[in-house]
Amino acid sequence: MQLSHTRPVVSATFDEPNLVSAAGLVPLMALARRAGLRELADERLSVPTDKGANAGLKLSSLVAGMAAGADSIDDMALLRHGGMGKVFTGAYAPSTLGSFLRSFTFGHVRQVDAVASRFLLALAEHTTLLGAAADAGTVMVDIDDTIVEVHGYAKQGAAFGYSGVRGLNALLATISTDQVAPVIAAQRLRKGSVGSPRGAARLATDTLALIRRSRLAGRGVLVRADSAFYSHTLVTAALKAGAQVSITARMDPAVKRAIATIDADAWTTIRYTDAIYDETTGVWNSRAEVAEVPFTAFSSKKKAEQVPGRLVVRRIPDLNPKQGQGQETLFETWRFHAFFTTTAPEALGTVAADQTHRAHAIIENVHADLKASALAHLPSGVFAANAAWLVCAVMAFNLTRAAATVTRAPSLVRATTETIRRKLINVPARIATSARRLRLHLPTNWPWQSAWTTLHDAVLPRSARVT
Repeated sequence: MQLSHTRPVVSATFDEPNLVSAAGLVPLMALARRAGLRELADERLSVPTDKGANAGLKLSSLVAGMAAGADSIDDMALLRHGGMGKVFTGAYAPSTLGSFLRSFTFGHVRQVDAVASRFLLALAEHTTLLGAAADAGTVMVDIDDTIVEVHGYAKQGAAFGYSGVRGLNALLATISTDQVAPVIAAQRLRKGSVGSPRGAARLATDTLALIRRSRLAGRGVLVRADSAFYSHTLVTAALKAGAQVSITARMDPAVKRAIATIDADAWTTIRYTDAIYDETTGVWNSRAEVAEVPFTAFSSKKKAEQVPGRLVVRRIPDLNPKQGQGQETLFETWRFHAFFTTTAPEALGTVAADQTHRAHAIIENVHADLKASALAHLPSGVFAANAAWLVCAVMAFNLTRAAATVTRAPSLVRATTETIRRKLINVPARIATSARRLRLHLPTNWPWQSAWTTLHDAVLPRSARVT
């Protein structure tokens, strides 16, 4: 592809008042309106002074800007270009939205948390975001945290955490099933030096409560987490709420003793579809073996507080780095990875339980998705403002995911936010006015025209047809 020589470009002028660069925000915000985002924020938020006036419009502006690609407060100016003022009302200036966020306290952040959970439930009622009513199978709840890197000393709560990076800690809980891609059910922003399990039990109970209020109610729930969240508080909270757990266990003496009791002929060889890169040894492994043994977690506590279950162990060859240089090993050695689960062996066998637990890595894709979108930065020096920013980013993520499900396009239903934004949201359009109505003229031969039109027709009145 190259510039045309027959019709060369001789000038470029920013002088067209009837163009918009993100026409996909029209059906997207129509879906948000149908789910009652503005009304929920007006009802729940009580931010004081004039900074908190019209909270619903301001929160909707933040979500719309993030959906269109904004990752800082200044980027919210993309809502105020060309013909955006003709299509939307209440698109506030970035300075106004920044003042709105900086007026938040911890209590206001919890209020917007309540808005986010109710907004997710409303989206699920109008779309198949959480699957169809006839769907069956286990609901997976994944919990994990990530460090959002920040720079400088002005950020409240910024510190060096377990990753060795200065930042703030974002704790997320996602919901997924065999039929639907992950959505974010709960979130917390914490200071950078916080321990991973802090607040995880409350986050899990909030997520399980949301599941009970959704169409997923009545289905089995499995809470998955890595070894940082292996705690009595989280496990008992999940079990009390009616869920099962599958959590990576630390290699403490009790776990090592349990692994030592596994018979040599109890191991089942499994082969992965793709080889796994072992960062410790720097080699690719494509073979592993699994076995299980009955295990009682937290045996140091009172008998009534101990949790019976089973320990599923995966072992992979621990290769000799000097192999091939005349330093062959006398016997095969292994590295062990164990997780504790309360699921019944009849429901999930050893191999199935291992495969199910390894799928917990799906939440890492959600972290990467957010960091490639609105969570690329935490834009304020005020901690509460950044906490509210995280919640808005989560609502934008869920809204974008819901819009993709409406299109019924297989390539979009499980796509990343960046892909959905490129194909459905950041579509340029020219505005035409006729009979006091607006019509959008979009690019000819847009590759994803069918998906865009399906979304538009599903959420807007039939009379407002796309041109």
